[in-house]
Amino acid sequence: MKAVFKHEISLYYHGLLAYVFGAFLLEFIGIGAMLYNINRAVANFEYALGTFCIAFVGLVPVLTMRVMAEEKKQKTDQLLSLLPITSTDIVLGKYFAAAIVFVAPMLVACIYPYIFSMYGDVYLPTSYGALVAFIFLGLALIAIGMFISSLTESQGMAAGIGVVVMLFLYYSSSLADNISSTAFNVVVLLILSAILAIVVKKLTNSDAAGLIVFIVCVAALVITYFAAPTALESLLPDLMKKLSPFERFYTFVNGVFDLTGIVYYISIAVFFLFLCVQSWEKKRYNG
Repeated sequence: MKAVFKHEISLYYHGLLAYVFGAFLLEFIGIGAMLYNINRAVANFEYALGTFCIAFVGLVPVLTMRVMAEEKKQKTDQLLSLLPITSTDIVLGKYFAAAIVFVAPMLVACIYPYIFSMYGDVYLPTSYGALVAFIFLGLALIAIGMFISSLTESQGMAAGIGVVVMLFLYYSSSLADNISSTAFNVVVLLILSAILAIVVKKLTNSDAAGLIVFIVCVAALVITYFAAPTALESLLPDLMKKLSPFERFYTFVNGVFDLTGIVYYISIAVFFLFLCVQSWEKKRYNG
């Protein structure tokens, strides 16, 4: 894992990606701080983070698009598979390298609340609590971006799909407020079930596994429809709100350090890194 980590870090910092990523991240945070903490004289630094966390929509796909996809395109994944390291070591090495590129500029951002506190009353616990949550949010989204990158050999496609997924996650709570039709909920849930089945099929290379997942999801919908028909009216909106990583972040913006939110971000990262490992293993055994 250490060798993969060092190689990835050198790729990031010997090129422009790490510096451009850090510059844009700090620029977005700086603009938020200027708008709220300086121009409006608001003491809550967490508001700047809450407003400009939309920056993840573009920055995360750019950071992760090449992580797995480029290895497949250049066929260097086959060379990595020949090394005496496991797929988990490869994925974690790449993940920790991307995480360092993200965390490094955030260490600079950690100075902002302290500087503001020298010129006004800034409640540092909520500011730093939001910064911690912001970092964990980014780490979770990086894991999602890596998984998307592992599904394709094209950096452009990985970035495009990543942007769409990030936009959906960002606006999912707003979209949920406009969904009330049971029929629409059923259709969307069926589509999501089909997508999940396709992903499982791709990861396992088994038509049977994908079909079983789809049948189980459809059966669950049918049972829910007959057992509690009204539940389907709110099932999809509730899922969209509860599963949105951005929506959970706003709890920290409101001044509450929600430990379950941190656990949720860690769970997302672990889950999608696990999927990355499975995707890499499939490629290894399929040649």
